[in-house]
Order: sequence, then structure tokens, then C-alpha cells
Amino acid sequence: MTLSPLARRRLAAFRAHRRGFYSFWIFAALFVICLFAEFIANDRPLVIHFEGHWYFPIFVDYSEDTFGKDFMPTEADYTDPEIARAINAHGWMLWPLIPYHYDSIVKDLPQPAPAPPSWRNPLGTDDQARDVLARVIYGFRLSVLFGFTLTAISSAIGVIAGALQGFYGGVVDLLFQRFIEMWSGMPQLYLLIILGSIITPGFFVLLFFLLLFSWMNLTGVVRAEFLRGRNLDYVRAARALGLSDLAVMFRHILPNALVATLTFLPFTLSGSVTILASLDFLGFGLPPGSPSLGELVSEGKNNLQAPWLGIIAFAVLGGMLTLLIFIGEAVRDSFDPRKTMT
Repeated sequence: MTLSPLARRRLAAFRAHRRGFYSFWIFAALFVICLFAEFIANDRPLVIHFEGHWYFPIFVDYSEDTFGKDFMPTEADYTDPEIARAINAHGWMLWPLIPYHYDSIVKDLPQPAPAPPSWRNPLGTDDQARDVLARVIYGFRLSVLFGFTLTAISSAIGVIAGALQGFYGGVVDLLFQRFIEMWSGMPQLYLLIILGSIITPGFFVLLFFLLLFSWMNLTGVVRAEFLRGRNLDYVRAARALGLSDLAVMFRHILPNALVATLTFLPFTLSGSVTILASLDFLGFGLPPGSPSLGELVSEGKNNLQAPWLGIIAFAVLGGMLTLLIFIGEAVRDSFDPRKTMT
């Protein structure tokens, strides 16, 4: 696929922004690593070779009696010394780098939880004796996936709403603006508290609730671009040729409107991650026990005698948001016409 000259200039401007360029690759590497969290941090072996047969507990649930007739027909706990001894007597197990899931309880701690960092638990344990490093890996993935999903869907809805407002104007624009003004004034936190008293907010419930309000972030920008572009000569020419409204909107005006929209996306993503962490910190986010970075912040606040919890939470959230902001700055500069002119 051959890039256009303008796309090549924008890519060159993005690469020239060293801070944003390197931040992009660091963030991408961290995200790809965390996508495979089950292969990095898990309380199940990756592979078991037992009595000449191969088993993959990371994909399949096996019962205890699979590894010995003396065991019960219940789901195998591979951290049980008896089961581990039986497997190692007739085979071997390959464990992940971190032998803990995000909800695994670390046994035989040298002191009551939360335990400080050690060789066994590089980032220590939280107040429920769960490995912090495993929870950070899963929490990073959950936060980024939630942020990506919320940003993508809300941006699509916001772009469509802003396009309709700006293209048609008049009564459509007036009624839409009045609706946005009223809808944006709704008390989101109070509504979320009411929702949490009725049902337990999960990933998709929380995503749907935040979508109800976050789609308005880009509407104003797209509306302004469409209001400006609908009276330009090339749009009038397209209409004179008999193109439909949808074709004019999304084939001719939208590509120009997306320039302003794309510069906001990294900042919108960082805001989505912050919203989830804030709600989890307040106790109105994901269910208790979820691998949430906001819950880690709350544990740091509740356990001042364990300062590593607060420091780790601040470092992970602060580092993630800093990378996203630097990427946003690079994207903004790459779409700046003053920096992409030959």
C-alpha cells in the first residue's frame, strides 16, 4: 500500500517528535505484553507432561483425578503440594514467569499481608495477600482495553452526531444543541450510585453507562468542521453532481473533519482510563476483586503502613497517562499543517 505525500509528511512529523514516537513504542510494547497476561502471570502451568500425555491447563480445566486415582473429581489446584508432587513424580510442569493469577492468594508469607517486595513477589502483596505485579499486569490490560473500547465507540457516535448537526444545521442543529446542553448537565456520579444500588456494575454495564455521556466530547469539534465545510466550493460541486447527503458527508467533508478529531483521540483515551480508575477508587466501578488500578490506589490509601502500594499505583497510572499524553502531542503535531508543509 502506497502512502500519499501528505500521509508521508505526517508520518515523518510523528517520527520527528522523539518523545511521542518513543512513547508510542513503549506503550505498544507494554500493551502487547499485557495482552498475553495469562501466559505471563497465572496460577496454572502452561504445559504439563504426565505419564506420556500432554496437558494444557491454561486452556482446559482438568480434574484432580486426572493425575491420580486417589484425588477427587474436582478442578485441580496445581499449587496443592500433593498434586504437584504426583505430577512431578511421573512428569513435569512448565510454569509462567509469575506463578500467580490476579486473584491468587499468596500462601506462606513471611509476615502478615500486605507484604513488602521480595524475590518471590517483586512488587509485594496487597492487603488480601494477592501478588501486586500480577494485578498490575491484568489491570493495565483491563484499563487500556476499556479505554480503547469506550474511546472508539463514543468517538464514532460523537462524529456521527456532530456530522448531522453541522451538515444540516438549522432546526436539526438547534434541537441537538439544546439536547446536548440538557444531557451534559445530568449528574453522572449520582446516576451511577443509583445504578450500583440496583445492579452490580460490570465491564459492559459500566461501558454502556459511560457511553451515554462520553459521546459528546467530540461532537462540538466535528460540528464546527461540518458547519465550515458544507459551504465550500468542492461540497457545492459534489451536490451539483447529484451525490447523496451521506456521500457528501462521509466522502468529502468527514476526511477533513477527522484531522481535528484524531488529534483529540489520545487525550480522550487517557481520560477514559482515568474515569475507570476514579470510579474503582470510589467503589462505584468494577466488582470487588477485579484487577483494577483504581482499587490498587484505594488499597494504598487504606494501608499507609505499606507505602509501596501507593507508589506502585502512582507509578503505573502516572506512567500510562504520561505516555498517552506524549503520544497525543506527537499526533497533534503530525496533523499540524505548519509542520507538514514541504
